[in-house]
Amino acid sequence: MRNLLRQGVSFLAVGGVGFVVDLVVFNLLRTSVLANDPIVAKVISTTLAIAVNWIGNRYWTFRSQRRRGSRAQVVREGIEFGVVSAIGSLIALGCLWVSHYGFGFTSLLDDNIATNVIGLALGTAFRFVLYRVWVFGDRRVTVSAEPVELESTSASV
Repeated sequence: MRNLLRQGVSFLAVGGVGFVVDLVVFNLLRTSVLANDPIVAKVISTTLAIAVNWIGNRYWTFRSQRRRGSRAQVVREGIEFGVVSAIGSLIALGCLWVSHYGFGFTSLLDDNIATNVIGLALGTAFRFVLYRVWVFGDRRVTVSAEPVELESTSASV
């Protein structure tokens, strides 16, 4: 339970940094070059936040569970992290799309509430569970540098 609590707090701290990156970049883009395209602004800001979160979660939150060993294992972990992050981001994008285009709430404040409050809360819960059980979960097999001895059994017929 203590480890779960530590991971939860670390996850929220890393997510907080990613959130600031996402929020600042989204709002800079939304008030400038992408003023009329909040979806593209959100995709760009979220992609940058995912990179920040990957580093923080890999090296801090789930440091004792991350894959070590071959480059292929690390790449696989990165791909899994990216897939979960992308799906979590689609949750926030879906909230933004429904609010902006479905309900017609188009102000900057409306867009921020839809994506950075509602979408973020739903996506965060989704990501934490899947990072913990799939990406950094115990089901992974890591390569050990030590040889493994197999017991041999002989059966007589």
